[in-house]
Amino acid sequence: MSKLALKDEILLKIEKPARYIGNEINSVIKDPAKVDIRFAFCFPDVYEIGMSHLGMKILYEMFNRREDVWCERVFSPWPDLHKIMKEQKIPLFALESQEEIKGFDFIGITLQYEMCYTNILQILDLAGLPFLAKDRTEHMPFVIGGGPCAYNPEPVADFFDLFYIGEGEISYDPLFALYKKAKKEGWNRREFLVQAASIPGIYVPLLYDVTYHEDGTVAGMEPNTEGVPKKVQKQVVMDFSDSAYPTKPVVPFIKITQDRVVLEVMRGCIRGCRFCQAGQIYRPTREKRVEALKAYADEMLRSTGYDEISLTSLSSSDYSQLEELVNYLIDNFKDKGVNISLPSLRIDAFALDVMKKVQDIRKSSLTFAPEAGSQRMRDIINKGLTQEDILHGAGLAFEGGWQKVKLYFMLGLPQETDADMRAIAELANQIAVRYYEIPKDRRNGKCQITVSTSFFIPKPFTPFQWARMYDKDEYLRRAKVVNDAVKAQLNRKSIKYNWHEADVSVLEGVLARGDRRVAKAVLYAYEDGALFDAWSEYYDHERWMRAFAKAGIDPDFYTMRERGEEEAFPWDFIDDGVSKDYLLREWKRAMRGEVTKNCRMQCSGCGANQYGGGVCVENQNQIP
Repeated sequence: MSKLALKDEILLKIEKPARYIGNEINSVIKDPAKVDIRFAFCFPDVYEIGMSHLGMKILYEMFNRREDVWCERVFSPWPDLHKIMKEQKIPLFALESQEEIKGFDFIGITLQYEMCYTNILQILDLAGLPFLAKDRTEHMPFVIGGGPCAYNPEPVADFFDLFYIGEGEISYDPLFALYKKAKKEGWNRREFLVQAASIPGIYVPLLYDVTYHEDGTVAGMEPNTEGVPKKVQKQVVMDFSDSAYPTKPVVPFIKITQDRVVLEVMRGCIRGCRFCQAGQIYRPTREKRVEALKAYADEMLRSTGYDEISLTSLSSSDYSQLEELVNYLIDNFKDKGVNISLPSLRIDAFALDVMKKVQDIRKSSLTFAPEAGSQRMRDIINKGLTQEDILHGAGLAFEGGWQKVKLYFMLGLPQETDADMRAIAELANQIAVRYYEIPKDRRNGKCQITVSTSFFIPKPFTPFQWARMYDKDEYLRRAKVVNDAVKAQLNRKSIKYNWHEADVSVLEGVLARGDRRVAKAVLYAYEDGALFDAWSEYYDHERWMRAFAKAGIDPDFYTMRERGEEEAFPWDFIDDGVSKDYLLREWKRAMRGEVTKNCRMQCSGCGANQYGGGVCVENQNQIP
């Protein structure tokens, strides 16, 4: 029986076999004999999550435009298939060719979420590759990582040959050109890696040594090979309107998380929330031309058959041509049965007017993200929202016919007090009061307010990277403060409260902030059975605690202490375009409760103007 026939037999026994068969509409099939480079793009999570990711779609389109490259997709096998593949020694295969990825030139793994780190090892394990980059031999594929978590690659650095720091539209072409030259001239593995390290944005962990102080903090990181740069520079696509975009994205056979056409209207964010990593690492803010977006909408709806189109960005309300784009989509597609989704909008009169046209108000809910209950805390995090803004937006929504509201907050923020926590419940109650101020004959039934809190994690390259976290018990205590305060509100029957898993947040903090020593714990956790840790039904906190103990690591070292101004971070070797001086200045402003204006109002001197485009060029205001 051939391996392919065996796969067919197995697929009949597992959940959602369509995750693994390939051949979807718009998938790219090439003759492997006619390409120079085979690239396995791996998403270390289940198919439905990975196929919803825009970044994967962009690079899949960009790579496959090249005649000399064939990019294929790989997703983490769900535990049912994982077990069978391990037992029967079935190698991990790519969807398009159904061939094992061990024979490819590159295995690219996108790092979107720290809780997927053990799935990285699942991919290497099932592919038949050594976990550690130093153990890989000639003719094995090069394992390259990228994505937002690559801005601190150190906790998984031992597993990767290379990392790509920044936006993928820039440096892959020179990397592929170098690889073709290396193959032609017969370079060995190390020779290629040394040369690759000179390409902007490429980080090769084996070419750097980390030293530590006696107290365990990082003393420094230095190249161990001549010609390797000391700093790795983030790559940014400035020709954003004309860069690669997936006009014919792959259409899955099964429903995925984001099953729709997606238009990326802008990249970056002008707001400067101090807890938000994406708002810092994707600077400067760049917009896509509205005419390009109109053309993409037309072509993507034709090529996919989807009946929904969504605008995506960190803050779509800040897109300067939003009104023109939204009106175009409504005028051209609403009557054709195409739904229009508008996430990331601030709730103002324009947004509500648009949403009335494109949503079923009785079924839909509106989302507000105040992030903190008190004005004091919103100023500390630089949210740029007042209580009046929130209540006014909610009032407009209620008067427009909505009665369902979702509110998102964080607990454990720097300088947070119990009074700030109780303010979350009080704000929810005031929103409910605003609803019941509307005459009864104009309401749509009972007000439904869902309050959700996550636990703050001080991510790298944010002004809050100097902040501390708390342990599980303290986070749960804070959630209880909010829960008790909700129960004490007059409109408590209209308010539902949910909170995130505290132990998962603590682990996420360790993996987000860790150094290279943490890789041992990740490996031990996987060997002990950790997999799909992002899924609550598979997460086992005690297994991770065993792994840390075996690795000789105290996880509290990475989470339970505030950093000093002079301490080196594990990620300091990366130049993300935003200066550490700026981040420290913002940290100090936060401690004083001072608000920093958004990038369109006034330049704050973050350093992103070095890229010479986007909002940094549009805004010529003086640096304060």
